[in-house]
Amino acid sequence: MNLKKIKLAVLGLGYAGLPLALEFAKKRNVVGYDINLQRIKNLKIGFDKNKEFSKKQIKKIKKIQFTNNQNDLADCNFFIISVPTPITKSKIPDLKILKFASRIVGRFVKKNDIIIYESTVYPGVTEEVCVPILEKFSKLRYLNSDNLNCPGFYCGYSPERINPGDKKHNISNVVKVTSGSTPKVSKTIDKLYKEIVKVGTYLAPSIKIAEAAKVIENSQRDLNIAFINELSIIFRKMNLDFKSIVNAAKTKWNFIPFEPGLVGGHCIGVDPYYLTHKAKKVGYNPQVILSGRKLNDNMGKYVANQLLKKLKKRRKKILSSKIIIMGVTFKENCSDFRNSKIIDIYKSLKNNRLNVDLYDPIVDKRDFFQSHKIKLIPKIRENFYDAAIIAVPHEEIKKIGIDKIRKILKKNSFIFDIKGIFGVDKTDLRL
Repeated sequence: MNLKKIKLAVLGLGYAGLPLALEFAKKRNVVGYDINLQRIKNLKIGFDKNKEFSKKQIKKIKKIQFTNNQNDLADCNFFIISVPTPITKSKIPDLKILKFASRIVGRFVKKNDIIIYESTVYPGVTEEVCVPILEKFSKLRYLNSDNLNCPGFYCGYSPERINPGDKKHNISNVVKVTSGSTPKVSKTIDKLYKEIVKVGTYLAPSIKIAEAAKVIENSQRDLNIAFINELSIIFRKMNLDFKSIVNAAKTKWNFIPFEPGLVGGHCIGVDPYYLTHKAKKVGYNPQVILSGRKLNDNMGKYVANQLLKKLKKRRKKILSSKIIIMGVTFKENCSDFRNSKIIDIYKSLKNNRLNVDLYDPIVDKRDFFQSHKIKLIPKIRENFYDAAIIAVPHEEIKKIGIDKIRKILKKNSFIFDIKGIFGVDKTDLRL
């Protein structure tokens, strides 16, 4: 397909899809589709609820059409699907949204159209799950060879590498992995992404290779953090300061200085389950990956238990103690609270009959309440709490400063600075 003839649509305008659509719209006309009508209304007036883009940044891009009308996809011939791929409560892949998006696109697919998936999946999902849906609704054949002369469509896979809240690593300066169902289509897909990726692309040999590359990126990071979390637990039992240990160890050139912490969000805390799901399907029972996942999944409860131990040392009675947790998102400077392990801390403390307030200056309070039925407090009160957990080091929380945070505490209280942002001598606990 000639790049000049491409009429591009991006389906899914969340943390991954919106940056992609806006970046392409700097170069060519783009239809940005999302099923959420309120999301479309907001974007049309330049409001990004996720706070990744300002009104000025969105409004200055003129070549994008925001819509939730499926018929606006009819004239497109190049579709990029970037929708969430979560897990169920049983921790197995939930592909409902991806399948739904495939049905939408399938209704508009024409001869020689190209459909690219960016959502994180396990190897095989694009061709084994999505392609049959596209074939069913388009009544066309999937073309996986340049020698096929029948009417059909092509597919590709180019995993998103968006890091929410990160202003440094964006689409244009992070290498993009690309792939396609035939050699010719692979080159077309690769050329298209090169329009927006300044640092270049990496053309993978096949769609499954590209799918596998994505799913191991976050699985590797999950395991590295799990290892560091376990070391932190061990050295705490030895009464050794873990940060000091890491500072000493990282003087060796090949030591990787990961930090202990809570692993949540829509990627690192989810993707390993996609990989292990596929592994079990092909007859292998993964051990290391699931072990790391189990440890990281339990870190919220571990933090709560450490606070309870400290509280019991400070007070004879801990029932009804007042605790404030500062930050509820899965990472700093990001308003995304999906799969945040802060909720695990909250529930553990509530189960021990403590009074717990949640505070986060950058989260939409209404959205959070709709998701968790928990109200975020709008302000923090002085001389009120028995302990404070600095859970997420947003810049706005850092700006409050340790002195002001101490003022919200009663006498004989303490601060649990999970990531140690205020230093050893200024707080009482950290991982």
